[in-house]
Amino acid sequence: MQSEPFITNDAIVFGILMLCLGVVFYTENKKTGFFPKFYKYVPALLMCYFLPAIFSSFGIISPETSKTYFIASRYLLPASLVLMTLSIDLKAIFNLGPKALIMFFTGTIGIVIGGPIAILLISIFSPETVGGADFDAVWRGLATLAGSWIGGGANQAAMLEIYEFNPEKYGGMVMVDIFVANIWMAILLLGIGKREKIDKWLNADNSAINALQEKVQTLSEKTTRNPTVTDSIVILAIAFGAVGIAHFGAEYIPAFLKNNFELVADPKSALSSFGSSFFWLITIATIIGVSLSFTKAKNYEGAGASKLGSIFIYILVATIGMKVDLSGILENPGLILIGIVWMTIHAVLLIVVAKLIKAPFFFLAVGSQANVGGAASAPIVAAAFHPSLATVGALLAVFGYVVGTYGALLCAELMRIVSAG
Repeated sequence: MQSEPFITNDAIVFGILMLCLGVVFYTENKKTGFFPKFYKYVPALLMCYFLPAIFSSFGIISPETSKTYFIASRYLLPASLVLMTLSIDLKAIFNLGPKALIMFFTGTIGIVIGGPIAILLISIFSPETVGGADFDAVWRGLATLAGSWIGGGANQAAMLEIYEFNPEKYGGMVMVDIFVANIWMAILLLGIGKREKIDKWLNADNSAINALQEKVQTLSEKTTRNPTVTDSIVILAIAFGAVGIAHFGAEYIPAFLKNNFELVADPKSALSSFGSSFFWLITIATIIGVSLSFTKAKNYEGAGASKLGSIFIYILVATIGMKVDLSGILENPGLILIGIVWMTIHAVLLIVVAKLIKAPFFFLAVGSQANVGGAASAPIVAAAFHPSLATVGALLAVFGYVVGTYGALLCAELMRIVSAG
């Protein structure tokens, strides 16, 4: 990726990202001409993600010099989770049944077995791609991918510490992670536009999901009003007041745990995720949002709380899209190919299990992203189905942090075995 993009000023970068969002939403709202036909097949959310990727790929902007993703993921994401869970019905979420967890664990298993299978397949015709000795061994680098794809950044860092992969070559693994994971996310977003056909093919029962959406819709209609300035200020106060509390907890809880529990302090421990500030940031924000759903604060849904949360999510999507360099596939095609084979195994297993248990595409997409994308993208994919479903993505993603290191350790050991063979 280009180290020095054409634009480095974040005010300009943010302006470009917002213009991308504005173009997408303006054209999506057109009733005649080319765009209605275009958006019938390509979801607007995918375009919000793809346009910034074009700017990044041409070296106009770069996530390496911009802080916009950090701001969106650390401030706007927790704020959106609070606003989108204000009106949630926790009982209705539990009524979604076990299929969400089944698909989540299927996604985890797909990553665990996908790594070693990908190494075996690629080694048949390109053994040098999966070779390397000692700390340069490719399987050690791929262990960091396993950590990222079962939980997120904290698990990835833990795998890097545990297997001590050569830091000079680590950048290549990060590139594979970003490229393959984000291309898979784009495919899922594309599928959302065809979810009715997919659900029909899966023979899926959407009744529990529809019931949850209807409950939120009913509450919104019952409490709907033209928001006043006071309403908007109170909504922002709730959102960012909660973000402040979440950051306070995310600063002190990991420090307390690391100082008092050796297993949390040890970066090689499977419990090191509990020492991640981002883990606690997302967890606390979600807990606050769910707690507020039992109070009168839920009535702010009628003043547009979840709509504002959706805006924050779309801004996050644009900053994630900026991380995708479409030219990256040319830099290390061998490693990219391993990643693509690996993700394909993950996808195929999800599809097979979804077909067997008649799980809706929603559970497939969110179960996958709770593993591969973590807390930054699972709520995005869930909210693309309906804003009320963002909580499901957040809860599964938090769960992914907990099981991530264990799954990644198993995957890494399997990759070590097949590499030695």
